[in-house]
Amino acid sequence: MTTRVLLLVVLGATSVAGPAWAQSVDVQPPARREATVKMATGLMAQRVFSVKPVEAVSPFAPPAFEQPDPEDLKAQLEAAAAAAAAGLAARPTGDRGILEKLAEKIVPSGIVRLGGREILLFGQKKLQVGDRLTVTFEGADYDLDIIALGPNSFTLRYHLEETTRSIKPGKQP
Repeated sequence: MTTRVLLLVVLGATSVAGPAWAQSVDVQPPARREATVKMATGLMAQRVFSVKPVEAVSPFAPPAFEQPDPEDLKAQLEAAAAAAAAGLAARPTGDRGILEKLAEKIVPSGIVRLGGREILLFGQKKLQVGDRLTVTFEGADYDLDIIALGPNSFTLRYHLEETTRSIKPGKQP
């Protein structure tokens, strides 16, 4: 019992006095802390920001950013005109043109609903939302994503372009 009391007294005295390394902490006098306190007070002050003018253009989303380059459009039109003059069939240009051309060629045999999920049928091939359909057109392979299936329609995506087609050709979805 006495050793316990002695141990408690020693521990209590140490915690009151603190460890030896805590004794060496220096606190600057108020005159030396004043500059730091002024800077901290200035940083904490609430600032009033100016309102962005309505006509300001964002550098991250300038107007017509997603529009094709006029020089590219001009080159595509010239190529199409040259192909028409040569009697060649015009090739689709841009992702939208390619998607439209490919979607015309895709004719599924139907849609079936199994277990609450629609499945797009191409003969024996079964595809569902999220699957990729590879189509070969004029010697090149194109990967189309199936992004939606409805009771009578399906939606395809090629890069950033999307189109919805009817299961039955000639009908609008």
